[in-house]
This record gives sequence, structure tokens and C-alpha cells, in this order.
Amino acid sequence: MTGAALAAVAVGVILEDVPVFAAGGGVLALLILFAVLGGKRSPAGGEPPVGRLALARIEDLRATGGESADVPVKFRLTVAPDPEDARPAYRVKITQHINLVDLPAYRPRGIAVVEYRPDKPWDVRIVTRPTPEWSRRAEEAEVDSAPDSTLVSNPDVDEGSWCLLVLLAFLAGAVLVVLLFRGPLFTAVNDEDTPPDSPSTSRTFTTSTTVSGPSSLLAFGRMRATAMELESRVDTAYVTEVTIEDHRMAVSGDSTRPPTETFHLQSLPYELLPALVRVARTTLGVRTPETWRIDITPPTGKGVGPRVRITVTGPEGTAHLDADATGRVVDRRGVGEAGEAG
Repeated sequence: MTGAALAAVAVGVILEDVPVFAAGGGVLALLILFAVLGGKRSPAGGEPPVGRLALARIEDLRATGGESADVPVKFRLTVAPDPEDARPAYRVKITQHINLVDLPAYRPRGIAVVEYRPDKPWDVRIVTRPTPEWSRRAEEAEVDSAPDSTLVSNPDVDEGSWCLLVLLAFLAGAVLVVLLFRGPLFTAVNDEDTPPDSPSTSRTFTTSTTVSGPSSLLAFGRMRATAMELESRVDTAYVTEVTIEDHRMAVSGDSTRPPTETFHLQSLPYELLPALVRVARTTLGVRTPETWRIDITPPTGKGVGPRVRITVTGPEGTAHLDADATGRVVDRRGVGEAGEAG
């Protein structure tokens, strides 16, 4: 119920469906109310079980920390029940808070006075202030260690299985609600993922910016920062062409183009482009390069990702190389050469 209620609240918010949101919130509020009332409910009537005193041998103890005067201590005990119970000695593990002042009185192989319940032998508590008679008996008595096979524990406590059951029930309730509203829910999610430009707001755009100062667009990080500036100007990241020169970057686009004829500005490998420009200026036969230019266009044919072409011009002529969206050179043409697959 809790999983279904929380899922209904989330689905109501996503779909902006007030009835679904109100139903989930109402059920969640009722569950919280029942939990509060259940916690305040008085225990069932009847006399509480009477505990019995006995002696126990401290097999082992370990303080588990704490910043107060009472620290939690884990005990491993051998309990010697009252002879009236006709029960042999048995082992039990308990955790009890012991005052720091009293802690030195408890040591391995020592004898302590404990209180246990015959109907629940695992419910054992060390009596920190026993009567003089029981204190004397603890000082004089000897209790033999019981074998490990006699260790008892609460059979009703299985925290691992209980947590797994709660988790599975919670997920089952949430999945059930999501499946009931899977149609409108996934439609709403897909609508949110639709690119911002649609035929109803058809427009073409072209804009450019010039980088001033001594550093060019080849400086590390300059291209991506300039692309983000142009993206904010045109109010979309989907473009059809990008042109990059030494101190100038321009973008253009058309919102009527299908997605296969556009590409995302931030998907380009700007950090790899300066290295490709250096390769084009030094390996294509242009010994004295004067200008360079990067033209990025959508994929053609069976190409995957935008196509990057770097053109270098100098006294010897013009050369270029082509790369893919990952910065890998796929074709190059030096001065006076035919294209060569990379």
C-alpha cells in the first residue's frame, strides 16, 4: 500500500492529474495515521510473564561503543536455569547497556546474576543490582560452559527475510500503479523529450561571432565556449552548418529540417579540432599555410554523425582533410592530390 501510494503521488505530479495525486496522498496519510494510532495502542491485557533469577557464566563480552555513561555491551552467556524448570544450561547472546562504573565487574569466565523467562529462554537480562543473597551465590558458585550447540535465539526474528519481503511488497505496489498508467505516463515523458523546434515554429537562422584578442579559436576550450554563446543566441542546439575560422565562428539552421539533416552543437569534438588543424597545416603539402577553415555539416549517405572538413590555403594551393564526429581522419587531399581514405 505504501509503495502504491507513493507511486500514485509521483504519477499524479508527472501527469498533472489531480485525482490520482489526491488518491495517492490520501492513502499515504491514512497509512501514517494508522501507524501512529497503532503505536499508541495499549498492549493487550493480562499479567506480564514473570521472570526468574538464575546464575550465568560470562563466556565473552565486548563493548560496542557509545558516548554516554551507559555503553552497549554484547554478552555471550551460559545460563544455568532454576532447577524447577528442568532445563539444562544453555547459551545465549544478548546486548545490554552497562554503566561505565560497573563495567569492570564483568569479565570473561565471571559469574553474573541474570533474569530470564522460562517461556522465552532467549529473553535474558543481567541484573546489575542483585540482592545480597544472590550476590553471595554468584561469588561462590561455579557454572560450567554449555556447548555452542545449545545456543538459543528468538525464532520469530528474521530481519533479513522481513526486510526483503517489505522491499518486494513496496516495489510490487509501485510497479502496479506505474503499469496502470503506463500509456499516458510514457506519452508524457516522450513529449518532454521532443526537440524544441517543431514545424509550428518554423524558422531559419544564421549568426556568427568574432573572437577578439591575440588568442584564436584554437586555444583550448575557446571553441566550445563560443558554440555555447551562439546556441544561446539562436535558442536551439540543433543546426545544419557550423563554420570555424581563426577568429570567427558561425552557425546556421532550419527548424523544418528532419533530425537526420541536423546535428547537436554540443556533440561536436571541439577539443580535438585544434589537433586536426595542425595535422592539415603540416601534412598536406601546404608549406606556408595562410588561412584555415573548418566546415561541419550533417552526415551524408550512410555516414554516422556530422562531417568535419578542414581546408588549408597557402601559396602552394588548397588542401583539405575530412574527419568524422569522433575526430578520426577518414579522407585527406593534399595539394594536387586525389582523395585518399584515412
